[in-house]
Amino acid sequence: MQQELYPYGDRQDQFDRRYLEMAQIWAKNSYCTRRQVGALIVKGRMIISDGFNGTPSGFENICEDEEGKTKPYVLHAEANAITKVAKSNNSSEGATLYVTSSPCVECAKLIIQSGIRRVVYKDDYHKFEGIELLQRAKIEVVKIDL
Repeated sequence: MQQELYPYGDRQDQFDRRYLEMAQIWAKNSYCTRRQVGALIVKGRMIISDGFNGTPSGFENICEDEEGKTKPYVLHAEANAITKVAKSNNSSEGATLYVTSSPCVECAKLIIQSGIRRVVYKDDYHKFEGIELLQRAKIEVVKIDL
């Protein structure tokens, strides 16, 4: 399990930073104007899924309403990455999630159920219930300042 969670050994911190930088770049694919969030799921030494926040497939690519508030059906980057891996032949069991913003409580529930064992993030979400839930589930949570 240690080898799977930390496949880069002594260089794990260096690779955590690089994957998080890649998630930042991926976030730029989002059409959301208020906040762009990117996520990568990495298992072993391979990226098995990616995601960014946005509307469901087939919807207009407008995340905010006329008042500038996020539409209720916008999916978070973590949810997009997890559902994408669920549609593939890959398994997120034992994987690490790299996300530019700490997960909300709804995404934390998906992370727990998907078998992800580690979450590495950059920015704090305005609520901390997601992080608290992940820690309660014994999922390693790491904040990195880039």
